[in-house]
Amino acid sequence: MTRNIFDQELQELQVSLLKMSSMVEETLSNSVKALKSQNIELAQKVIDDDDMIDDMEYAVEDKCLKLIALQSPLAKDLRIIATALKIITDLERIGDYAVDIARITIRLANETYIKELIDIPRMTEIAINMVKGAIDAYVHLDVEEARNVSKLDDEVDGLYKQIFRELLFMMMEDPKTIHQATYFLLISRYLERIGDHVTNICERIIYSVTSEHVNLND
Repeated sequence: MTRNIFDQELQELQVSLLKMSSMVEETLSNSVKALKSQNIELAQKVIDDDDMIDDMEYAVEDKCLKLIALQSPLAKDLRIIATALKIITDLERIGDYAVDIARITIRLANETYIKELIDIPRMTEIAINMVKGAIDAYVHLDVEEARNVSKLDDEVDGLYKQIFRELLFMMMEDPKTIHQATYFLLISRYLERIGDHVTNICERIIYSVTSEHVNLND
C-alpha cells in the first residue's frame, strides 16, 4: 500500500468516525428529548437505533485492523489508528447510556414528574458539544482543541453536583419523590460519565499527536 492510498484509507476512516459520532450525538439528544417530553415512541427509537451504532463500531474497527495489517504503520500513524479504536469504544458506551436513559423514560411514561427538567437537558447539550469537539479535534489532530473540550467536563461535573444536591433535598423533604429522584440521579450520573468518556478521548488525541500521556481529569 503506497502512502497516498494509506492517506486515503485514513481519511475514509475519519469519515466513518464522523458518521458514528453524529449518530451517537443524535441518539443522546433524542434520549433526553424523549425524557423531557415523555415521548415513548422517540425513546423506543433510541433503543432500536443502538444496533446501528454497534454496526458502525464494528465497521470502523475493521477498517482500523485492515490499515494496521496492510500498512504496518509506525509511530504517529499507528497512534492515530489506535486512537480511533479507543474513540469507537467510548462512542459505543455513550450510545449505551442514551439507551439507558430511554429505558428510564419508558418506565416513567405514565407518571407526572416531580420537577421540571432543566439541568439534565443542559448537561446533555454540553455533553453533545464535547463529543462534537473531540471528534473534530481528532480529525484535525488539534491538541489545543482537545484540551479545550476536556475543560467542559468541569461544567458537566458542576451540574451533576447541583442536581444531586437538589434531588437529595427533595427526597429528604418528601419520601414519595424517592422513586423518580433515584432515576433522575441515575440519568445525571450517566451524563457525568459521558463527560468522562469524552475526556478520555481527548487524552488519547493528545497522545496520538505528541506521544505523551496526560491526565486531563486533574
